[in-house]
Amino acid sequence: MSTTPEPVLRLSAIHKSYNIGKPIEAEILHGIDITVATGEFTALIGPSGSGKSTLLNIIGLLEPPTSGSVEIAGHVVSYRDDDVLTRLRSETLGFVFQFHHLLPAFSALENVLMPRLIKGEKITTAVREQALHLLDAVGLRAAESKKPSELSGGMQQRVAIARALAVKPALVLADEPTGNLDTKTAADIFVMLRKFNRDFGTSFLIVTHDPQLAATCDRRITLADGQIIADER
Repeated sequence: MSTTPEPVLRLSAIHKSYNIGKPIEAEILHGIDITVATGEFTALIGPSGSGKSTLLNIIGLLEPPTSGSVEIAGHVVSYRDDDVLTRLRSETLGFVFQFHHLLPAFSALENVLMPRLIKGEKITTAVREQALHLLDAVGLRAAESKKPSELSGGMQQRVAIARALAVKPALVLADEPTGNLDTKTAADIFVMLRKFNRDFGTSFLIVTHDPQLAATCDRRITLADGQIIADER
């Protein structure tokens, strides 16, 4: 008898306020409920100022909600222990940003290995081969020894995608991953993300302003004024 896998993400009644108790107190998120299934490819869309970045920071365990609960890959998150947060973030989440944030002094291969190095893992032959396999999957095996300055913007973003997948995360958070790229390169990057989603069952939550890219996702969650106003599949 098969069982339904645990959702990779469950947000319940998430509120977020800043400047609490002060005259300029502002509530940014007003009771957000989201459940993302394992293997789901979801777009998070909405106008600037709608609360997307704040919500992504909460999901990425970078800041706590004011109230509500966050559950990632079956773990109910407590924001009281930084070490636990760091471990959960490094073991369950991958990040892709609009600007790749590669380390300029390191090669493409070393950048892909960085999440494992940060976790304190020993870089064995098997770990190195896995990183090379990821570079191969993004079409950059031949560029393994090149520094970021020797790569185009699209190539750097491909390295960033490989880096995000290095620890086999349950969920990849992508914040405008194609926002700094030309139309064709952006489309190629999105196809690549979709391929990893299908091949490895990795869940993706992608913030994008591009309606054409959002339309290719399994699901589109629209945020406005700190509230979900649409959730379409």
